[in-house]
Amino acid sequence: MEQTTRIGFAGTDARTLLSALVVSTAKSETATAACKGVVVRGTSSMPRLAEPDMLNWPVEFIPAEDTSVQAYARAAIRAMQTGELDYLVPLPEALLFDGLVDELEEAGLGERIAGLRRDGAFLEADKIKCKEFCAQAGIPVADSWWEVDARDAQAVVRTCLQGIHEHGGVVLKFPYSAGGKGARVVLNTWEIQDVYQKLLDDYKKEYKKMFRNQPWPLLIESRMSGVEISFTILVDSGGNFCILPTSMDYPERFAGPPGPDNPITGGMGSISPHPFESPELIELVEENIARPMIQAMRAQGILRPCVLYPGCFVSFAQEEGSGLKPVSIRVCEINIRPGEPEFQAVVRRMRNLGPVLRAMFTGELDRVKPEVREDQIALCVGLVTGPGGPDGQKGYPWSVTKFEPVELDLQGLAKKNIQLVPSGMGYSRERGLYSDGTRVAYVNINGTVKPGQSRGEVAERLRTRVYNAFDAGRVRVVPRENENGNRLDLRRDIGAHFRQADELWALAGGR
Repeated sequence: MEQTTRIGFAGTDARTLLSALVVSTAKSETATAACKGVVVRGTSSMPRLAEPDMLNWPVEFIPAEDTSVQAYARAAIRAMQTGELDYLVPLPEALLFDGLVDELEEAGLGERIAGLRRDGAFLEADKIKCKEFCAQAGIPVADSWWEVDARDAQAVVRTCLQGIHEHGGVVLKFPYSAGGKGARVVLNTWEIQDVYQKLLDDYKKEYKKMFRNQPWPLLIESRMSGVEISFTILVDSGGNFCILPTSMDYPERFAGPPGPDNPITGGMGSISPHPFESPELIELVEENIARPMIQAMRAQGILRPCVLYPGCFVSFAQEEGSGLKPVSIRVCEINIRPGEPEFQAVVRRMRNLGPVLRAMFTGELDRVKPEVREDQIALCVGLVTGPGGPDGQKGYPWSVTKFEPVELDLQGLAKKNIQLVPSGMGYSRERGLYSDGTRVAYVNINGTVKPGQSRGEVAERLRTRVYNAFDAGRVRVVPRENENGNRLDLRRDIGAHFRQADELWALAGGR
């Protein structure tokens, strides 16, 4: 009997626990060797919810003293030496920026961790250097982009006006780690001052810490049109790669375009596949992004087993008799780890996540391919802290109320085939389960599209099931001021794009 491969996921968010669960439970149609999912650190609520009297999930946990790179490195090295862990996939980008891969390489265990070293982390950690990398590699990006001093208001205004005139809008980006919240869109002249000032207010502390009296780099790029689609690409040390199922993120706090009152939050939900996924789209990504990116990484000496997550804009054209065809793709950013919550919807459709990840480490991605439930769609909906509290908090992602109790009807959720995964949720014997005030939990649901059904029809049924369960209080954060209320909030348009895409494809004469 082949030995079980123990694959760990380092982090504290919901994708950490869900990835480990899928590795432990999904049944491959071709692989015979077993895989076990392991969470390195996690949160205090995760082991409690995984226990037999609650969710009874076959996931193991390896503690780390804190969230520092050194603590994660000590935990991983110790677990690898004792046989508790074979491989490790770090999920928070900060672990890669701060050198977790470097730490394990120094310990002689570099081949057992995925991700880039410090010298390659600039692909996500520095958006300006990433733009330069893409230019050298021939990877298409925004038509125009500029680096200006954020303290030079005249230069910022001048550049914004030029971008609005030539491209219909610009995007201002704090070019360093911002948890997915550093991009601000300007669509007309009236918005320049408000958006610029808000970005300065939000990142002044970081700028001062990093650059003091030197110029404060600000990336301004021309607004790109089309459909925003991100792609999860696994790469092995030989440069072999595979593209996992696509997903669509809902990054804004509320439905509608981003703006000062609708900030980019880091993810309110996701769906998989992306409604515009097609074989032609995957081919476009392979040829225009994946292959040149990996070739350029090899040339710079930063290629190693890793997860790449480029965010792109795709343009489509109507093609007679076949509907919509992808004709152009451009990169807006490159991430060097799986997306959250996009990865949740992706892995829920995979049968062989463990074997594919093992192939990434062993250099066999040229022969081990993803086994995807092609007839399924997956919805992932974030439950976040809503407004209210002793100080009139605005709610996530602004001011939040913390340490309020979480009540779960796990049996009621299970009857509706809804999976709950904790995120910003803690546990102690004294408090029980409690909210940390952020993205408290995610709920996931899958549906099979049967012959004669459209994805939009199936998605609407799944959406109704999730929102009915939420409205019935199956998951509650109990407000201090109202023991019968619910502090949680969510977006109600997650998954609606399946129906919209069906209608658009019908108008275009396809599907």
